[in-house]
Amino acid sequence: MINRERILSIIGDYKDDPESVYNTWFINNEARLKAFGAIRRGVEQVVRDIKNGIFPADFKGSSLEVVLTAITEQKQVFEGAAHPFYWKPKLRIPDIYENSRNKTIFGQFLESCLRSGREEQIINEIIRLSHSNIKGLGPAVSNILYFIHPTIIPPFNTAMVNGFNLLFRDKKKLGSWSSYLEMRDMILQVNDEFRNILSKDLGAIAGLLFDIGVGKIVVDENVQIVIEKERKKREKLLRKRHQEVLSELEEEDMHTRIQYVLMKIGRSLGYDVIVAVNDRSRSYNNENFSSLSLPKLPELDIEEDVRRTIDLIDVIWFEKGTSRIVCAYEVEKSTSIYSGILRLTDLALTLPASEKMMLYLVAPEQREKEIIAQLKRPSMVTKEDIKISYILFSELCEHCDSICKFGDDYTIMEKVARCIE
Repeated sequence: MINRERILSIIGDYKDDPESVYNTWFINNEARLKAFGAIRRGVEQVVRDIKNGIFPADFKGSSLEVVLTAITEQKQVFEGAAHPFYWKPKLRIPDIYENSRNKTIFGQFLESCLRSGREEQIINEIIRLSHSNIKGLGPAVSNILYFIHPTIIPPFNTAMVNGFNLLFRDKKKLGSWSSYLEMRDMILQVNDEFRNILSKDLGAIAGLLFDIGVGKIVVDENVQIVIEKERKKREKLLRKRHQEVLSELEEEDMHTRIQYVLMKIGRSLGYDVIVAVNDRSRSYNNENFSSLSLPKLPELDIEEDVRRTIDLIDVIWFEKGTSRIVCAYEVEKSTSIYSGILRLTDLALTLPASEKMMLYLVAPEQREKEIIAQLKRPSMVTKEDIKISYILFSELCEHCDSICKFGDDYTIMEKVARCIE
């Protein structure tokens, strides 16, 4: 039985806490929104690699590693999400690298889940996968599926299982598909009952379970022994969470500043500029982005799902009064470099080859090696008609005024950009 008043009170505490998962990850989080498209495209690449026989016999260097890296970059809720997929040679788990049959089953499972939007079919695919008895491949897969079907599949990790067991006084097991599906049923039941104060996206209630599981929310004040035992752990967690929030605010401020600088330069060079759709309400230096940016993307002959992806590109410059793109910029302070590359690549592949444009990653100095490594990936090297250069934060800010004063057109950006030879 669900104690409605008890759960209402717990949800209220969860949503009111400025440092809860709900407030620091679930809402108003640009990186979270961007992750869905990037992770879906990454899973599509995993499926292609398995079909084409080029998926490696190890997690490292695989397209699956790219997917899990993008997921773990969501921090908090997904910290450690990649660990179950690390290849453990002595144990031969998870057995999807060396075993061709299991690799194919895993690929077919992912493809079926990508193609289907029906809850019944997705659950059937999970049951079918569990009956395949692939050693070491358990409910951690749901962390991938969440980013494909966020209203159907809740994420899953140790903290969430602990939170679930504490909230519902249950004893669900961590590595069991059957336990996961039973948990899911209860999660959906509770989420539906409290849908007006949570969200259809199951990330909200998953964050609640996570905060309970790590001891940030105490759900039973009568368990004094447990509370005292976990007190120091919670205090340490709170200090860590507080520092993470401060770091994220600092990162967000830098991201906003760089977007502002790119819009300022673009406008000074005579271009129309547009900022990512979820950033148009922001401001910097007492200037609202809505007054600097076009209100919406110009008409482009593209499909709606591609338009939604392009709408999340951080800054785009258009030839004045037209829909011709001359430059596109992805600002990557701490988010996935690869997801930024995917958005820029999608843009380049969507538009006619005759419409040449400049594509840039903009990032801090400490991420330069990571950028170079990603741009040297085989999948990027083979795209000879797509050139992505990068600009470092310090050099962009240092030369901003000079570019605005002496620049004639977008080609001036090549003076501060670096490229991979």
